[in-house]
Amino acid sequence: MAIFGTKTFNLKKEEVERKWYLVDAEDKILGRLATEIAKKLRGKDKPEFTPHVDCGDYIIVINAEKIRVKGASKLKEKKYYKHSGYVGNIKVVNLDNMIKNKPEFVIKNAVRGMIPHNVLGRMVIKKLKVYKGPEHPHAAQKPEKIDL
Repeated sequence: MAIFGTKTFNLKKEEVERKWYLVDAEDKILGRLATEIAKKLRGKDKPEFTPHVDCGDYIIVINAEKIRVKGASKLKEKKYYKHSGYVGNIKVVNLDNMIKNKPEFVIKNAVRGMIPHNVLGRMVIKKLKVYKGPEHPHAAQKPEKIDL
């Protein structure tokens, strides 16, 4: 027997209220931090979550160069590949060098793999701001510090 009169709640993009959060990545494990950031970016922690609407919050990550990984061999064995399109021109960089040179890319790439690979995902990833050191230019937004 169906219950009539109940309606499914769908959030509209005009009704979304976004907050700014500040996350300190110092001594945090990369994968665990990335999953929590991805949840907040999508808005899955909110009761009014709607899958087809970008209802997540803005995330600012500081101290990206102080991130850790589980497993002793991951720093040497995990590799990032880049190809120019020319024959034989593939570049390979391991995680250890990538954390030293581009720690922002490491965190952003880990989170990008955990959100949808479509137009919605491209909109969501723009709300992630990652910085190498402890300073960030978003003080005017008054971000709320959270511990993930």
